[in-house]
Amino acid sequence: MSDIKNQDEAVALADGEFDPEEYEKLLDMYDVSFRNFAEGEVVRGIVLRVSDQAVIVDVGYKSEGMIPADEFKDETGKVAIAVGDSVDVLIEKTEDREGYVVLSREKAEKMKVWDDVERAYQERRVVVGRVIERVKGGLAVDIGVRAFLPGSQVDVRPVRNLDALKGQELRMRVIKVNKKRGNIVLSRKAVLEEENASRKRETLETLEEGKTLTGVVKNITEYGAFVDLGGLDGLLHITDMSWGRVNHPSEVLNVGDEVRVIVLKFDRESERVSLGMKQLKADPWTTATIKYPANARVKGKVVSLTDYGAFVELEEGIEGLIHVSEMSWSKKIKHPSKLLTVGQEVECQVLGLDQEAHRISLGLKQIEQNPWSQLADKFPVGSRIQGKVRNLTEFGAFVEVEEGIDGLIHISDLSWTKRVKHPSEVLKKGDTVDAVVLNIDAENQRLSLGLKQLATDIWDEFFTHHKVGDIVEGRVVRMTNFGAFVELAEGIEGLVHVSELDEKRIDKPEDAFKPGDTFPMKILKINAEEKKIGLSIRAVKHDEERKDLDTYRESSSGESSTAMAEALRAAQARARKPAEE
Repeated sequence: MSDIKNQDEAVALADGEFDPEEYEKLLDMYDVSFRNFAEGEVVRGIVLRVSDQAVIVDVGYKSEGMIPADEFKDETGKVAIAVGDSVDVLIEKTEDREGYVVLSREKAEKMKVWDDVERAYQERRVVVGRVIERVKGGLAVDIGVRAFLPGSQVDVRPVRNLDALKGQELRMRVIKVNKKRGNIVLSRKAVLEEENASRKRETLETLEEGKTLTGVVKNITEYGAFVDLGGLDGLLHITDMSWGRVNHPSEVLNVGDEVRVIVLKFDRESERVSLGMKQLKADPWTTATIKYPANARVKGKVVSLTDYGAFVELEEGIEGLIHVSEMSWSKKIKHPSKLLTVGQEVECQVLGLDQEAHRISLGLKQIEQNPWSQLADKFPVGSRIQGKVRNLTEFGAFVEVEEGIDGLIHISDLSWTKRVKHPSEVLKKGDTVDAVVLNIDAENQRLSLGLKQLATDIWDEFFTHHKVGDIVEGRVVRMTNFGAFVELAEGIEGLVHVSELDEKRIDKPEDAFKPGDTFPMKILKINAEEKKIGLSIRAVKHDEERKDLDTYRESSSGESSTAMAEALRAAQARARKPAEE
């Protein structure tokens, strides 16, 4: 353009006159130089001037073009172009109000990208783009221009968290392009499928059972993890991850982890692969009998609590059970959680080991001395102890003699004299009482106590001072159809059988005798072991009659023998008469 202007000026100056024909030729030449310029076309220009507001570019048109400086600014905000640089621009308008050509570098770049995208679509080439943001149905991706990556085309498997891909660069294929509508659809899934297919062929050629491989964790489920072996996924089951306890695969692995695995099973037809990780290490149970002999003290971590005990991990793959009955010598543990917590480090003793069943029995209480084994030394039988009534039952009272050790006072050992129907008649919960140690069974952890043994046995005292044939006085306390129970002393009772109440036959004892009546009676029988006394009121009367007879004999010693004999027969007849009746 500048050359034509110079020629025009040269002709005018040289001739000194204006030549119309020559001028027309020059105008035609000038017009021809601009006939290929059209709006929407991308051309190359030279930067003439640079300012903070605009960049002036010569594109070979009759007027310069102007582009906003913002289109040339870099990340720091500086204009990254200089005078003399060449730049591709898009002609938006051939002339604005000020006579400049309206140009756009940004749109020119986008036009070039669109051309490249169309070629990539036709040639099935891979394009690289950066994820901008999540949009409805998928992701917005920058590949030079904004494009759409549907959620179904992000991966070969559904991706739950698309937001996690924001900012990542992805390799994709253009599956749809419409320049007029500005619509570009991408697929990462297509690229991955092609790459996986190629890798899969290579993997299948070399895959075999027993082979050790390195893979990448692709997905984690409740029952295991899927590992990419190279275009082919294998299942690493949760039971094959570790010799130890694994509650969830996420405790061992994370998505994206690189892991070494061994092929346990491989079905070439179905292309199913089972993998193992723990098999790369030796089974710890093979040396368990050496490491954990009986009675050995070991340390471990509580990994699980159940109603019946606590599982303790001694090492990876080796767990033992502390049964609830092996947790305390004296305390009654209702649930292991009352004593232990998951994660707690504990010291325990090996009670037994079954290598085939992979079971170890552990004891916690064995670490401490058994207080029951020392109980006999502390409280020998016959000694007196003091304790608090902890509980009452129908058959007795439990008394705590020291922490965790209870002794039982049986209902029969509460009193020598009272007929106790329930321990609450004598004791109350919380009472502090003295008792005598009757028996200690350390093996079965039983302690027998007595309350009545604190006092002298009144029965023994009674039997010491009385014997069969003695005459005692008794008070009727209750009547039965077979006789009368009488009290001889406080707490001492005996029975007068119905046949021993009177010389006469008595059909209804309750009509002849009443509670409160007192009589002299003779001891007929004594059973010290069963604490039973047999009495007779009739025998006392009979003895009195014999005494009267003896007295009569003495007073009648001077009478005839015949008269004495008759008197004796009469007395004997009277004595036999009640029995015959």
